Amino acid sequence: MHFGSLVTALASWLEARTAGGDWLVRIEDLDPLREPPEATGQILHSLDCHGLFPDEPVRFQSRRHDAYQAAIGQLLARHKAYRCRCSRKLLQKHGGYHPDHCRDGHPAPGDTPYAIRFALTDEVSHWQDLLLGEQQQRVAAELDDPVLLRKEGFYAYQLAVVVDDIDQNISHVVRGSDLLDMTAQQQQIFRALGAQSPQWLHIPVVVNDQGQKLSKQTHAPALDDQQPAANLVNALAALGQQPPPALVQATVDDVLAWGRENWRRHAIPLTSRQARGITPNTHLRPDH
Repeated sequence: MHFGSLVTALASWLEARTAGGDWLVRIEDLDPLREPPEATGQILHSLDCHGLFPDEPVRFQSRRHDAYQAAIGQLLARHKAYRCRCSRKLLQKHGGYHPDHCRDGHPAPGDTPYAIRFALTDEVSHWQDLLLGEQQQRVAAELDDPVLLRKEGFYAYQLAVVVDDIDQNISHVVRGSDLLDMTAQQQQIFRALGAQSPQWLHIPVVVNDQGQKLSKQTHAPALDDQQPAANLVNALAALGQQPPPALVQATVDDVLAWGRENWRRHAIPLTSRQARGITPNTHLRPDH
């Protein structure tokens, strides 16, 4: 768990606490090829060290395959999903269109593995982001159809997150702005499964000095779980909350209590310029 993860976790925790709601933790362990076996334990240990305890048992998406397969069955039956054998290279060659008319239920014959894609409809989607305000995204049928089940047999984030949000009665989602582009697609998947989408709050992502989002791919350092109070104070500062410097000497409980009492959603920075210099070697950046 790196600093960017803590900033998002703390923002969502504070939103839930100040609204009198529940805060849930979900482990999105859908791709075993990319997940070190020790990662989940390290993440949960880090959350515990920082006093961020969920109000329900932790949910592991790797244990939810039956639910995701059932949702795919519903979507296929309602002609909201289709089988597709097209490779990424083939789609690029044809400008994003399916040369074998996969959306019409006619994927290329043979033993080639196929993916399951969601069948979008042309739409200009509108919603009110709780931080960014009025949002508008255009999605195009066929060209933007997201994968729900990969050819390798792994369920995609786009499907799993919607199915779990519905099952857990999620009312509000706080996440990084790097996921903003997925929102219009997800709203259609919610509707196709007979549910309303939650309210969204997209916060700027944390970036390093090179302007790269903190992640495993950019070698973001792990949090030092030996100094959780200082980490939380830095995260509050990154979220524009202006904690007093002396708070770094307080306990984790005291830092979180200060955060609850002083949480101001409207103070979250919207641009990298507003956030520069808040913590060493990190800045906030809105991706949109």
